[in-house]
Amino acid sequence: MRIAIAGEALIDFTSTGSMAFQGHCGGSPFNTAIAAARLDQPTGFLTQLSADMFGDELLRYLRTNGVDTQFITYDAAPSTVAFVERLQGTNRYAFLAEGSADSRYAPKPLPILPDETVFLQFGSISLLAEPAAGTIAGIVRQHLGKKLIVFDPNIRISLITDLAAYRAKFARWLAMTNLLKLSDEDMIQLEPEKSPEACAAEWFQHGVRAIVVTRGPTGATLYRHGKPPIDIPAPKVQVVDTIGAGDTFTAAMMVGLLERGVVPKTDLAQLSDDQWRQTLDFAAAAAAINCTRAGANPPRRSEI
Repeated sequence: MRIAIAGEALIDFTSTGSMAFQGHCGGSPFNTAIAAARLDQPTGFLTQLSADMFGDELLRYLRTNGVDTQFITYDAAPSTVAFVERLQGTNRYAFLAEGSADSRYAPKPLPILPDETVFLQFGSISLLAEPAAGTIAGIVRQHLGKKLIVFDPNIRISLITDLAAYRAKFARWLAMTNLLKLSDEDMIQLEPEKSPEACAAEWFQHGVRAIVVTRGPTGATLYRHGKPPIDIPAPKVQVVDTIGAGDTFTAAMMVGLLERGVVPKTDLAQLSDDQWRQTLDFAAAAAAINCTRAGANPPRRSEI
């Protein structure tokens, strides 16, 4: 297991017409785990699944795609479900998550990742409910300095009841983060009055070493403290769906960094421009392929 991902697993019911929905396995961290495994990197997922029919399907899908499930726990509470409405250029979500199995994730003792694990990623709506939020923060905290920590907030503003409190927690999560990946929509929702450059400068003060902001069809930008930003374009494709594109980007970014020899002690701010460009081009290609088909359906390595 070279990549470990902690967070929610849920069922996305995507709109196929007026009040008609099709169910899919999903959740941002879940999608990222699937994407990384399909790119031929040993990947493990940390979460709690329900014993209901949806939990069974989530587990089957993880295993079918080669994701290591040894750290998954199980609970009688129901699975989280989300309803997704496709809008022009984006999606709107409605979540049914209160008291769900993944929100109750609280293994004792906390799992300890194997020595060969390089990346530990966390984030998304798993950080909005206890005890899961505290559990995941505890897992991250006990691996500080031992793994490279990736934080993808994947903000769903409709689920955040107190933005000021969320911003305070966000700062604490940043203090544990080596690599922050977020979308331009995340940034606007979090700091609507600040430029990306101002946000990056502020977040570097918490100890983050690299920040990648994705911008959909216009590509992505890398920020590093004391160095000029690097912009990379997005491949031009016929977009069918954007669900899972950001998650695929995150997975491919970690895979690309691993393929360039990154280890837990690597200072991501000191990687060469060429190493970062190659990594982000690879990530953008993977995300673009995901966008050419319906739902979160990340590519396999051979497709890239």
